[in-house]
Amino acid sequence: MRLMHSIPAGVYTAAQVRELDRCAIERYDIPGYELMTRAGHAALNALRRTWPDTRSLCIVCGPGNNGGDGFVIARLARAQGLRAHVVSLTDPVKLAGDARRAFDDFTTTGGQCEYWHPDAAHGADVIVDAVFGTGLGRAVEGRIAEIFGTINAAGRPIVAVDIPSGLHADTGHELGIAIRAELTVTFIGRKMGCYVGAGPDVVGRLVFDDLGVPAALYRDVPCARLLLDESALTTALPPRARTAHKGRHGHVLVVGGAAGMGGAARLAGEAALRVGAGLVTTAVHPHSLGALAGRPELMTAAIGTFTELEGALERASVVALGPGLGQSPWSMEMLAGVLACDKPLVVDADALNLLALDPRSRDAWVLTPHPGEAARLLGTTTQAVQADRLGAAIQLQTRYGGTVVLKGAGSIVQVPAGPGWICDRGNPGMASAGMGDVLTGVIAGIAAQCGDLALAARAGVLVHAMAGDRAAAAGQRGLTAGDVIGELRACVNPR
Repeated sequence: MRLMHSIPAGVYTAAQVRELDRCAIERYDIPGYELMTRAGHAALNALRRTWPDTRSLCIVCGPGNNGGDGFVIARLARAQGLRAHVVSLTDPVKLAGDARRAFDDFTTTGGQCEYWHPDAAHGADVIVDAVFGTGLGRAVEGRIAEIFGTINAAGRPIVAVDIPSGLHADTGHELGIAIRAELTVTFIGRKMGCYVGAGPDVVGRLVFDDLGVPAALYRDVPCARLLLDESALTTALPPRARTAHKGRHGHVLVVGGAAGMGGAARLAGEAALRVGAGLVTTAVHPHSLGALAGRPELMTAAIGTFTELEGALERASVVALGPGLGQSPWSMEMLAGVLACDKPLVVDADALNLLALDPRSRDAWVLTPHPGEAARLLGTTTQAVQADRLGAAIQLQTRYGGTVVLKGAGSIVQVPAGPGWICDRGNPGMASAGMGDVLTGVIAGIAAQCGDLALAARAGVLVHAMAGDRAAAAGQRGLTAGDVIGELRACVNPR
């Protein structure tokens, strides 16, 4: 049995994946057809683990190597006693290279292939999408678009081979129409398009298989991003000494809570406490002080003018600026005063909207915009940001400095140097009020303990998403920011 080894959790562009393939074949002497065969095994094994009662497959093959993978899957499925109904969207006799060899091996063992027809998937337990791979760059139109629509409407589970057909491998855009898989089995390198744009909606559950290539291969080819993993958390929050006391774990100052918006500041403060900050002070407009009642662990300050904030600011080790800040004259006074200090900052919400009106660059801060705030910071549209989230994150970091967290499905952590990170956790239930305030508090609370803003951003995004997933165990719809706060403690104290 081939054993998978541990490799860095890189996410790659289509061009980078092609370079991984080339190096595996040319530098490490792994024949292309051997990789194709391994891919077929990996896909079929994942399919059968997911749907163990499967007895029949409809395998839809395309004109290139993705189609070749499909013919390998069909040959292996027949050898395992499954019924493999193979349909091709093009003439398989015109296949070349490894894909043609896969077709020939399939037919040599008695397999048969026919052209697609509307009833092709009738009677199949599972449909296998082996039509287009990472090389697709044009819109899916005409007859192929109609076929994809029929497959999506067939009411059968769909497995995508390497990447769902019709999904752009770099941007995650649907190229007209994409196959909507329940399971995607991807090979050699994780594709960026599976994590951004429409990718999270289209790929279903994502399974990665390195096909047993040497670990050294991943040192030869750089990745576009890294997936966030628990290493950030263990580095930022190591075990505490038995002699620890609150003064050793930082003091977070939350500045926000304009009149009527004190709840946002409270959420950020509670989140900072729950991830382990030693002390937390929430500084809010006097009219919002009542929103902080009922959480006695939070120190509070009613701030009418910036002068009243100066003492708390001096004591703080990190400042969370923005939750419920608003855009009033009071808000602008607080923003100007905090930005004039030399404290590490985590900046969110209306502090970002005000910053967009008077842009500046700073090293010692973390900006945490959602796509709308990012658009204002860049002077563009939300649609433009979402169309190129990676590019937007880079632009934000270049223009404003420090570390940028571009929130959303597949949150991106962009740093000044290196590939940056992307988060593949979290869920749609987290699209509700107050979640950004919680993230601000989480990052600030971790930064207060580790003293490294970029590391705190990585660990904070991961912890926030993990807590959201734990909270969603009872259902995504109706998930609240308070539910996520309730799960933070477990996430920063892994067993």
